[in-house]
Formats: sequence, structure tokens, C-alpha cells
Amino acid sequence: MTTRRTALTFDHSAEQGTYEHLLQFEDVSLSFKGLKALDDVSFHVDDGELFAIIGPNGAGKTSTFNCINGVYKPQQGAIRWKGENILGRRPDRVAKLGVSRTFQNIELFAHMTVLENITLGRHVRTKTSWWDGALWIGPAKKEELANRAVVEDIIDLLEIARWRKYHVGMLPYGVQKRVELGRALAMEPELLLLDEPVAGMNLEETEDMARFILDIREELGIAMILVEHDMGLVMDIADRVMVIDFGKRIATGIPSEIQNDPNVIKAYLGEEMDS
Repeated sequence: MTTRRTALTFDHSAEQGTYEHLLQFEDVSLSFKGLKALDDVSFHVDDGELFAIIGPNGAGKTSTFNCINGVYKPQQGAIRWKGENILGRRPDRVAKLGVSRTFQNIELFAHMTVLENITLGRHVRTKTSWWDGALWIGPAKKEELANRAVVEDIIDLLEIARWRKYHVGMLPYGVQKRVELGRALAMEPELLLLDEPVAGMNLEETEDMARFILDIREELGIAMILVEHDMGLVMDIADRVMVIDFGKRIATGIPSEIQNDPNVIKAYLGEEMDS
């Protein structure tokens, strides 16, 4: 299968400023009734980087995502977006900054079509009022046509045009995962949080998803944080990897360093992986 190149581009040049890292997660601790989900965790993500977080079930990976996009509010630390502390901001405010997310369990509207589900992702980029949109005149019409063009380019990029008018609930699992990725892309993110994007997929579907992730980074320049249990995928495509266990960071480095780190092998991987 060959990847179709599309006209899709996201222009974030007007939003660029002076900052050390796109995202900084600084000394973050999160507790629930005395149980520490995250314990003084720090890492950063740079523009266009594919950063992976791995660890056993319950290690704190999804809690990290929930802190970044505002679902959880840590008791300690800072989360900086382009140098500005965004800790405590509502999820919709974080989304408008340029952070979007996919979920481990598919969160689509099964009774709506592929086209409709992906179009929902454009809501954070919509500026005209609902009244103008209902009348479909002037700026609202222009904005709607522009939104449709973005959605169609995403559909082409993810190679799901044949299913664009199908209800999502009728589609194979692997295609639904692509649709969810498309909805996240429709928000025009600068940072994409991928929560186990290949969970439950067969080998062919996993290879396709890996290719789409790499295409998105190459063509759109979007930074990503990947949480995934498929170690082969992580080690193949990630620029850097952080390992957490029981809410604590135990290692951060490039894949080859992580594969051979004795603390990682002991805590998570169980045995030394092939390089």
C-alpha cells in the first residue's frame, strides 16, 4: 500500500515565539486519596519530536496525559506550554492552545459517519457564531468550506475515503482507530497525544498505523507523545523514550539506551531486547 500525499498543511508560524521546549512537564506529582499516581515526574517534548512513554499497567502513563490536557490537576509541579504554565486550565482551553488526543478505548459517535466524526474535530477552530453557521452566509460559509477541505485532506492522508459516508459503528476496528486519529488531526494540533493507538490491532493494521504516524510527523511537523505497550513499535519509531514505574520516572533516552538500561529491563521489559 502506498501513501497518498495530500495538500494538508498546518500553519503555526504565527504562534511561534521564544521558548526552550514545546512542552515541559516539571516535577509533577499527582495523588488520589493518598495514592500517588505520579511522583515528581519531569520530561520535555520539542517541536516535531516523537516522544514515547512506556511502563507497566498502572504506572501513570494515562494519568500523565490527563494532566497535560487538563482533566487532572496535579498537586505539585508545573506544565509549561511554550514556556507558559498551563496547570489548571480547562481541557477546552488546552485544546485551543494546540493539544489534541486519541484514546485507548475508541471514543467516536457510532451513529455518525466518518466525515461527520472527523468534522467534529474542527469545533475548536470555528470562529463564526452558531447563528451565522445556521444561515450559512458570509464568513460562516467561507469557514465551513475551508473546514470541509481540511477534513477531506485528512481523509485522504489516512486513506479512509472509501468509508467516508459510512456510519463509524459499521467499520472494522482498525479503520475506527484511523477515524479517531483523523478527528484529533482536525483540531490542527501542535502536540498530539496518542494513547495506545495500536491496541487490539493485528500486524497489518499495526504496520499501517505506524506508517500514518510517521507520515503525520513528516508532512505536518506535529510533535507527539506516544503511550504504547507494543515495544517493537515504540523502539522503531520513537525519537526518545521515557520509562515510568509506580508513578516514578526510572529512565529517559533514545531507544537503544532504553533497551539496554538495566533498571528498565528489571522493572518492565523483563529481559534485554534485541537491538
